[in-house]
Amino acid sequence: MKFFKNLFLGLLAILIILFIVSFGIVFYGTITRPVEYTEHINKYSEEYDVDPMLVYSVIKVESNYKPDAHSPMNAHGLMQILPDTGHWIAERLKMDYSEDMLKDPETSIKMGTYYLSYLVHHFKNRDLALAAYNGGLGNVEKWLADENLSKDGETLDEIPFVETRNYVVRVNDNYKIYNLFYGDEKNLEDKEHLKPSTLFENYISVFKQIVNDF
Repeated sequence: MKFFKNLFLGLLAILIILFIVSFGIVFYGTITRPVEYTEHINKYSEEYDVDPMLVYSVIKVESNYKPDAHSPMNAHGLMQILPDTGHWIAERLKMDYSEDMLKDPETSIKMGTYYLSYLVHHFKNRDLALAAYNGGLGNVEKWLADENLSKDGETLDEIPFVETRNYVVRVNDNYKIYNLFYGDEKNLEDKEHLKPSTLFENYISVFKQIVNDF
């Protein structure tokens, strides 16, 4: 009888430890995946036909939601748009252009989402679109034409730029998490990731995903 009692207590302790560890992982995953600028992301992702979860993921990787982010390559704002790219986008959207506008959160989201939409529709492939967003459209087209990098001319077997290769992986990893946490939500609000109810909902989503995968 004592054996079964100790066995039960041992199993209970393991379950409690697993719960604490898994809850901590989900907690960290939730608070480090911000939900901000929802009004702008919802508006422009619908206008330009882009999955809003992809926009959240790109912003997470590009600037971690810091509107004043500025890269060594001179990219600006939430979606880290280069001045030349910003000028090209502004011409297509018939917007008056200045480099300072790239630092404005709404303008950055509008331009970045439009550019994502353009790249996704141009390549008809999310990974290629992300590679072009980071490494340049011209480079991706050149890589597709290289038989050493693309056997079929439509997908890349290898991305030669390490930064771009890692970028595509990072955005896709975040995209999976944002989709798992918020993919079914239609009315996300700013600071959604800081609500206690969101944490529990995300924990349940992860648990369901584990059960389904099992």
